[in-house]
Amino acid sequence: MSSSSPSPREDRYTLYGAPGSGATPIHAALTLIGAQVETVEISPWESEAERERMSSINPMRQVPALVLPSGELMTESAAILIWLGDRYPQAELCPAHGDPLRARYLRWMVYLSASIYSLFWVRDEPTRLTPDPAAQAVMLERTAERIAHCWHLMDTQIDEPAPYLLGEKPSMLDLYVTVMSRWTPRRTRFYRVAPRMARVVRLVDADPRLADFWAARFPFTTTPSTP
Repeated sequence: MSSSSPSPREDRYTLYGAPGSGATPIHAALTLIGAQVETVEISPWESEAERERMSSINPMRQVPALVLPSGELMTESAAILIWLGDRYPQAELCPAHGDPLRARYLRWMVYLSASIYSLFWVRDEPTRLTPDPAAQAVMLERTAERIAHCWHLMDTQIDEPAPYLLGEKPSMLDLYVTVMSRWTPRRTRFYRVAPRMARVVRLVDADPRLADFWAARFPFTTTPSTP
């Protein structure tokens, strides 16, 4: 570890978000890094009261939100994961600047956020866009199709895992995919449309360093339902 790298044991974070939410890959990353983290349970998708509660932290009324050791607030899951990877190079959770894999890493981190994660704003509460129940049902069906399609596109374009998405070691990208692939349209369909990445997420699911974390923050069944 270089002298300029901060010691994760001395860093304290406050993470806003419920188990299984977009806060989960961040919490998993902090677990692997070994930093101290206090969690604040909040689920803005559940009610207006929860959104109002979140508004004093993040005006977008969304999670995740992370208070850094400096006291600064960060939002946007991809940005947080990229920042953490760069802050703790000793954890080896992202390619360093100048690494040939850096461009690939940034491409897919932003792709996940823009192409897949963003659709859950609609799925969590379809009434945001239409009050018509029939239109909401169509919206849920089509967004599920779009998510599955985006997973398939990524699976066919990303290099063959070896055994992780960026090579021999797990990265922030693997954590992000592992958590998001548990969301709708869920793992059964994910395994079908993204067979190469299916091998990767199974490895991350089984990582012994995350066993207690998964059990506490995102328990997982291997046969979830599909839409």
